[in-house]
Amino acid sequence: MAYKHVFAAALVTVSLIAAPAAFAAKKKLTGEEQLAKLLEGREAGKPVTCIQLSQADNTVIVDKTALVYRVGGTLYVNRPTNADRLDDDDILVTKTFSSQLCRLDTVQLHDRTSRMWSGFVGLQDFVPYTRVKKTASAN
Repeated sequence: MAYKHVFAAALVTVSLIAAPAAFAAKKKLTGEEQLAKLLEGREAGKPVTCIQLSQADNTVIVDKTALVYRVGGTLYVNRPTNADRLDDDDILVTKTFSSQLCRLDTVQLHDRTSRMWSGFVGLQDFVPYTRVKKTASAN
Protein backbone atom coordinates (compact mmCIF):
# COMPACT_ATOMS: atom_id res chain seq x y z
CA MET A 1 0.00 0.00 0.00
CA ALA A 2 2.79 2.43 0.86
CA TYR A 3 4.28 2.06 -2.62
CA LYS A 4 1.06 3.53 -4.10
CA HIS A 5 1.59 6.74 -2.13
CA VAL A 6 5.25 6.95 -3.15
CA PHE A 7 4.30 6.35 -6.78
CA ALA A 8 1.53 8.98 -6.61
CA ALA A 9 3.89 11.51 -5.03
CA ALA A 10 6.52 10.83 -7.69
CA LEU A 11 3.93 11.19 -10.43
CA VAL A 12 2.77 14.55 -9.03
CA THR A 13 6.37 15.74 -8.78
CA VAL A 14 7.12 14.75 -12.38
CA SER A 15 3.92 16.47 -13.53
CA LEU A 16 4.86 19.69 -11.77
CA ILE A 17 8.33 19.64 -13.29
CA ALA A 18 7.11 18.81 -16.80
CA ALA A 19 4.18 21.27 -16.82
CA PRO A 20 6.24 24.47 -17.21
CA ALA A 21 8.30 22.87 -19.99
CA ALA A 22 5.15 21.80 -21.82
CA PHE A 23 3.65 25.27 -21.35
CA ALA A 24 6.81 26.95 -22.68
CA ALA A 25 6.84 24.63 -25.70
CA LYS A 26 3.27 25.65 -26.54
CA LYS A 27 4.17 29.35 -26.24
CA LYS A 28 6.87 29.21 -28.96
CA LEU A 29 5.55 30.94 -32.03
CA THR A 30 5.98 29.44 -35.48
CA GLY A 31 8.00 31.38 -38.04
CA GLU A 32 4.81 32.57 -39.75
CA GLU A 33 3.41 33.76 -36.40
CA GLN A 34 6.67 35.56 -35.59
CA LEU A 35 6.61 37.25 -38.99
CA ALA A 36 2.95 38.28 -38.60
CA LYS A 37 3.75 39.81 -35.21
CA LEU A 38 6.73 41.68 -36.66
CA LEU A 39 4.59 43.06 -39.51
CA GLU A 40 1.61 43.97 -37.33
CA GLY A 41 0.24 47.41 -38.29
CA ARG A 42 1.98 47.36 -41.67
CA GLU A 43 0.77 46.77 -45.19
CA ALA A 44 2.55 45.17 -48.12
CA GLY A 45 3.69 47.19 -51.11
CA LYS A 46 4.75 46.17 -54.59
CA PRO A 47 7.69 43.69 -54.51
CA VAL A 48 11.09 44.96 -55.64
CA THR A 49 14.04 42.97 -56.96
CA CYS A 50 16.79 44.84 -55.05
CA ILE A 51 17.39 46.92 -51.94
CA GLN A 52 20.32 49.18 -51.02
CA LEU A 53 22.29 47.01 -48.61
CA SER A 54 24.20 50.01 -47.25
CA GLN A 55 20.90 51.53 -46.08
CA ALA A 56 19.72 48.40 -44.26
CA ASP A 57 20.28 49.12 -40.60
CA ASN A 58 18.89 45.90 -39.15
CA THR A 59 18.27 42.34 -40.33
CA VAL A 60 16.03 39.84 -38.58
CA ILE A 61 16.08 36.11 -39.26
CA VAL A 62 12.65 34.56 -38.84
CA ASP A 63 13.11 30.83 -38.23
CA LYS A 64 12.49 28.70 -41.31
CA THR A 65 10.49 31.53 -42.91
CA ALA A 66 12.09 34.81 -43.98
CA LEU A 67 14.78 37.46 -43.76
CA VAL A 68 13.54 40.94 -42.81
CA TYR A 69 15.68 43.96 -43.68
CA ARG A 70 14.89 47.36 -42.13
CA VAL A 71 15.59 50.32 -44.42
CA GLY A 72 14.44 53.48 -42.68
CA GLY A 73 10.83 52.94 -41.62
CA THR A 74 10.23 50.18 -44.16
CA LEU A 75 10.61 46.46 -43.53
CA TYR A 76 11.58 44.43 -46.60
CA VAL A 77 10.57 40.77 -46.31
CA ASN A 78 12.43 38.21 -48.35
CA ARG A 79 11.20 34.61 -48.42
CA PRO A 80 14.28 32.88 -49.81
CA THR A 81 14.56 29.49 -51.40
CA ASN A 82 15.78 27.01 -48.78
CA ALA A 83 14.01 29.10 -46.09
CA ASP A 84 13.78 25.92 -44.01
CA ARG A 85 17.55 26.37 -43.43
CA LEU A 86 17.04 29.69 -41.60
CA ASP A 87 17.76 29.68 -37.88
CA ASP A 88 17.52 32.86 -35.81
CA ASP A 89 20.81 31.92 -34.17
CA ASP A 90 22.71 31.89 -37.48
CA ILE A 91 25.15 34.55 -38.65
CA LEU A 92 24.42 35.85 -42.15
CA VAL A 93 27.37 36.29 -44.52
CA THR A 94 26.45 38.28 -47.61
CA LYS A 95 28.84 38.78 -50.50
CA THR A 96 27.65 41.31 -53.03
CA PHE A 97 29.14 42.58 -56.25
CA SER A 98 27.36 45.94 -56.11
CA SER A 99 25.82 48.21 -53.48
CA GLN A 100 22.55 46.34 -53.78
CA LEU A 101 21.22 43.08 -52.44
CA CYS A 102 19.12 41.51 -55.17
CA ARG A 103 16.90 38.62 -56.09
CA LEU A 104 19.02 35.55 -56.90
CA ASP A 105 21.88 36.67 -54.61
CA THR A 106 22.84 34.07 -52.02
CA VAL A 107 23.39 34.49 -48.31
CA GLN A 108 25.63 32.05 -46.44
CA LEU A 109 24.56 30.82 -43.02
CA HIS A 110 27.13 30.22 -40.28
CA ASP A 111 26.46 28.60 -36.93
CA ARG A 112 26.94 31.19 -34.19
CA THR A 113 28.59 28.76 -31.77
CA SER A 114 30.96 26.81 -34.01
CA ARG A 115 31.30 29.50 -36.71
CA MET A 116 31.01 26.63 -39.19
CA TRP A 117 29.21 27.07 -42.50
CA SER A 118 25.71 25.60 -42.16
CA GLY A 119 24.20 26.29 -45.58
CA PHE A 120 22.85 29.10 -47.70
CA VAL A 121 19.61 30.62 -48.92
CA GLY A 122 18.80 32.11 -52.33
CA LEU A 123 17.04 35.46 -52.18
CA GLN A 124 13.74 36.17 -53.92
CA ASP A 125 11.85 39.45 -54.38
CA PHE A 126 11.75 41.87 -51.44
CA VAL A 127 8.25 42.85 -50.31
CA PRO A 128 8.18 46.28 -48.62
CA TYR A 129 5.94 46.72 -45.58
CA THR A 130 5.15 50.22 -44.36
CA ARG A 131 3.13 51.38 -41.39
CA VAL A 132 -0.56 51.88 -42.02
CA LYS A 133 -1.44 55.56 -41.72
CA LYS A 134 -4.01 56.10 -39.00
CA THR A 135 -7.03 58.09 -40.06
CA ALA A 136 -8.68 60.59 -37.72
CA SER A 137 -11.99 59.23 -36.51
CA ALA A 138 -15.04 61.39 -37.03
CA ASN A 139 -16.92 62.42 -33.89
